Amino acid sequence: MFDWVHNNKRFMQVILALIFLPFAFFGVDSYFRGGDLGAEVARIGDYRIGEQEYQQALRERQEAMRRMLGNVPVDQAVLDSPEMRFAALDQLVRQRLLLSQAVRAGLTVTDSRLHDFITSQDAFREGGQFSYDLYESYLRSQNASALGFEARVRRDLLLQPLVNAFGDSSFVPNAVMDRMIRLSEQTREVSIATIDPSAFVAQISIDEPALKAYYDSHPREFQIPEQVRVAYVVLSLDNLAAQVDIPPEEVRQAYEQNPARFSAPEERQARHILVSVPADASAEAKAAAKSKAEELLKQAKAQPDQFAELARKHSQDPGSSENGGDLGFLVRGATKKPFDDALFAMKEGEIAGLIETEFGYHLIKLDAIRGGTAQPFEQVRPMIESELKKARASKRYAEAAEKFNNIAYEQSDSLTPAAEALGVKVQESPWISRTPSPGSPLGNERFLKAVFSEEVLQNKRNSEVVEVASGTLIAARLLEHKPASTQPFDTVRDEIRTHLVEDEARKRALAEGREKLEKLEKGVNVDLTWSKPVGVRRADPQGLSEPVLREIFRVDASSVPAYGGAEGPKGGYQLIRILRVSEPTEIEPEMRKAAAEQLNRLIGQEQLAGYVSALKQRVEVKVKPELIEKK
Repeated sequence: MFDWVHNNKRFMQVILALIFLPFAFFGVDSYFRGGDLGAEVARIGDYRIGEQEYQQALRERQEAMRRMLGNVPVDQAVLDSPEMRFAALDQLVRQRLLLSQAVRAGLTVTDSRLHDFITSQDAFREGGQFSYDLYESYLRSQNASALGFEARVRRDLLLQPLVNAFGDSSFVPNAVMDRMIRLSEQTREVSIATIDPSAFVAQISIDEPALKAYYDSHPREFQIPEQVRVAYVVLSLDNLAAQVDIPPEEVRQAYEQNPARFSAPEERQARHILVSVPADASAEAKAAAKSKAEELLKQAKAQPDQFAELARKHSQDPGSSENGGDLGFLVRGATKKPFDDALFAMKEGEIAGLIETEFGYHLIKLDAIRGGTAQPFEQVRPMIESELKKARASKRYAEAAEKFNNIAYEQSDSLTPAAEALGVKVQESPWISRTPSPGSPLGNERFLKAVFSEEVLQNKRNSEVVEVASGTLIAARLLEHKPASTQPFDTVRDEIRTHLVEDEARKRALAEGREKLEKLEKGVNVDLTWSKPVGVRRADPQGLSEPVLREIFRVDASSVPAYGGAEGPKGGYQLIRILRVSEPTEIEPEMRKAAAEQLNRLIGQEQLAGYVSALKQRVEVKVKPELIEKK
């Protein structure tokens, strides 16, 4: 168990133990995931990581890299590399190890908290309201089911307090913090002189043998990947649902028959005072505790506005006493039954007691009630209608999917019979390669594997029917095939020439830049055009590239002017002249607080990584590398 949780066990005990644990009834696995796991990729103790879970984690990691790099092209080979695949698995292992500790610590995430978190996300809101259509659209774009997505969100919310606990427990002395702040806020006034590669281009000539030599030694750069063009048929649950008409009265009936579903769950903000009774307490000790609780109840009812102060002084729940006994807003079923029953039978402002639980005697004050009101019909009508359409279409989809599979297999020399049976058109693709393209049905990894199979390419049969997203099936057959080939030398000659000239120009710019830097460092006057001086901080690079920024703060500027140099963003060389260095003379408390939080998080991450490493040593982790390395 986490050291932090262990050391603060009593501090958290009452609040955490009041939480109703779904794990006790359904098991951890069903709480966080469902459905077929697929082939086992790894095992952590008794827990299996299936291929389905692993592939989802890999896709998420690949998408995260794409988002991080923005418009920078990402080599598919990097995304599919063994390093990327094993990193995705390692992330799953870390999550699972931490998850087991969270469960042992008694942490949970209520349905209400999950609901509030998802519906508060800007990506799912329109006009200030949660939009079911936006939510559904997001799930489709991620090839995810609502159950799977919500399970992952629940997992992340569960892990959050434990991860945060490491950062919260870190401490950095003020002297160290102040020095770090001064360094991070240090401003260096600099000028830049650029040695541009374009100045050397006219001097460079590449002969024919050099062009041919480069072509011969870099064949992969000029390779055109294997490509196919296919005919395909799509069966989509969304398309079937769009064809379904739901009478307005049926939509209204579904709304009226499910009032709880279309109401925000009622939540109650409570304070409590606990007089604890150990499990092994004697009858005399229990009677004394009850007597004390009864006396506190009299005081609380006599002076209701002093309840918070009584909790601070007398409550034996260290997790809430400092906050005047405040437990926050609780939904029905979130606490132990005696506590829960009493809380939801109270009126706002009422004080109740004594309520006995395994921890002792509780006094409860109900501060506020919120939720429990129905959403307007018009607000949820599109969601209800969409669900009814999908429910009705689901049966047709299951029947159509079986028919699709049978016809595509049994009449494998054409897709026309399957298309006619389904009432859809046979479509034609553009040229596609083996490289997956997330978000596109024709770029789905399983679909591409089927299309480039021997059955399709050599035997000229229909592909198997492949599920490319939840509720979307595709089968294809070959129209045209282009084997992998190498572009002719004559086609790429000019491209090679441009590349070699630019590369040589870059090398000459770097060489000249380093030569000039050496002279500047020796005090030799060098004819350069320096930019207007600007103040640069680590957090405010003034548009300078990362290598140049690192060099600016690497240079010893105890004596100015000081000089440095680094390769520029466009391949040239940028000389740096540091004219002045300044640091903040005073450090504001807000700045120190923000820096401490950031540094504590970093230290916490290191501590967390160390803890996970220790867990890996204690729990048997088995990996099947052959399943991870395959593509």
